[in-house]
Amino acid sequence: MTNYDKYPETLVAGHDGDAWEGAATVAAKLGELGCAQDHTLVVECYPGVDVEVLELVREAFRPDTVILSDDIFYDGDELTGRMQPHLTDDRVRGVMYYGRLEDFVDPATLDAARAAMPTGGRTLVYGVGAGLVATGDTLVYCDLARWEIELRYRAGMPNFRAHNEGEDSLRKIKRGYFVEWRVADKRKMEVFDRVDYFLDSNAVGTPKLATGDAVRDGLRAVAHRPFRLVPYFDPGVWGGQWMKEVCGLDPKASNYAWSFDGVPEENSLYLRIGEVRIEVPAQDLVLWRPVELLGMPVYCRFGAEFPIRFDFLDTMGGQNLSLQVHPMTEYIRSHFGMTYTQDESYYILDAEEGGGVFLGLKDGVDREAFECDLRSAQEGGPSFPAENYVNCFPAKKHDHFLIPAGTLHCSAAGTMVLEISATPYNFTFKMWDWDRLGLDGLPRPIHIDDGLANIQWDRTTDWVRENLVNAVKVIHQGSDYLEEHTGLHELEFIETRRFTTRGVTEHDATDGFNMLNLVDGRSAVIESPTGAFEPYTVHYAETFIIPAAAGRYTIRPEHDGEQVMFVKAYVRHR
Repeated sequence: MTNYDKYPETLVAGHDGDAWEGAATVAAKLGELGCAQDHTLVVECYPGVDVEVLELVREAFRPDTVILSDDIFYDGDELTGRMQPHLTDDRVRGVMYYGRLEDFVDPATLDAARAAMPTGGRTLVYGVGAGLVATGDTLVYCDLARWEIELRYRAGMPNFRAHNEGEDSLRKIKRGYFVEWRVADKRKMEVFDRVDYFLDSNAVGTPKLATGDAVRDGLRAVAHRPFRLVPYFDPGVWGGQWMKEVCGLDPKASNYAWSFDGVPEENSLYLRIGEVRIEVPAQDLVLWRPVELLGMPVYCRFGAEFPIRFDFLDTMGGQNLSLQVHPMTEYIRSHFGMTYTQDESYYILDAEEGGGVFLGLKDGVDREAFECDLRSAQEGGPSFPAENYVNCFPAKKHDHFLIPAGTLHCSAAGTMVLEISATPYNFTFKMWDWDRLGLDGLPRPIHIDDGLANIQWDRTTDWVRENLVNAVKVIHQGSDYLEEHTGLHELEFIETRRFTTRGVTEHDATDGFNMLNLVDGRSAVIESPTGAFEPYTVHYAETFIIPAAAGRYTIRPEHDGEQVMFVKAYVRHR
């Protein structure tokens, strides 16, 4: 039976009475604010919050005046026009926007909204950027997780002030990823310390409310102790069956392709406040407490951005991933406005007979023939003969394949991959997708031109075998434990170490966070030698994070005499 925890949470001490769950209970709490004769309630929302929240607040607070802050923005067509240079015509690729929410506000309508603020009575200012209209007496922030937003896009929700309900969800996500979420996160941090109440609106029909102090204290606690993110799982055209059993998922589902359980930009945190479990985007922690989480050296290098991600790619009983390549640093900077690129690696958690990894070019590849065959296949000609051009290395459990940007690659069918990667995961140039459509019935996005511009043609068989396949070096071997360097390549900023032990191993995250996964063994315990945090138990295949502020820590098997193996990743400083 699996012991993988799909609902990891952090207990917030000292706030047992500071959270409320359910429409009636939340409404009663908000209604207390309406008892004052003169009171301005500001409810600022993340883009994507359901209209039910407005209805709930309006009924509970009983305002004399309602001002909707959405109206201070340019209309949908104008917004789209202003965003267009960053959206591009591509289905999934945009250019990162580094501006502010106010860039999309019409100054005239903002002035009008401010002028419409009454001098007395109960006033509700509600919506995205509501705090731009008025500071108010009470500030509520209505938050929403990225994954929930993506699910709502799939179900037909449009982008902010757009009329694109029927548009391809990938295009909606692109608009969020490159523009809307960027400015919304920046705006959120401007008011984060002033928020009186956070409203968790992820579960439609079941709102949850918590005091700002409780949520902030919860995030402070997370930043000083081991923690896990809330995982989510998604099917795919190439998806497999391994995660169903190991992660305790719905056995009736057709497949699961991806699991994100180590991507703070995408995943959430669960905070247990009394009897209520509040869901908070993990990005809030990254943006609000970056130094404690990342460590000063990492923060100085990357800013308030978590630069490493762990995720699962399951093709056990499934199909090959798309044949792909990631952009070189100069390309991703000049074309997409990103400061670093998607270097990665595949750590093999499990493999079937015949499982493997496509990696690098074969010797003597003719570039013109390669391109001709790719384009012909994409235009409906014969299937691309990948075996003529790309190496396929057999894979077995605990192999580690390194994939610096510019290396042609993909996981083959029959492999279970722990992907250890730099964070910019939205920049996969698919070059060939094995003659198939996506689950939405549409051709999956292909970027042959981008791919050809980034392939490093000298990464051929011998170089790949020597540099990228199981480049393992023993760091320590004794009766107590085995420590091995398994990657990544010197071209990549991520260092990975594999530990095998039946006893206690010592570690230190002070100079930069550590990200780990228990790749073998039932369970392990993380402890602080100084008692800085309570012991924390992790189970097989779970990803967990040790913040820099947690400092020194130890890991040991939970069960005496049992051997465990875990992989640790961190930012290489030299």
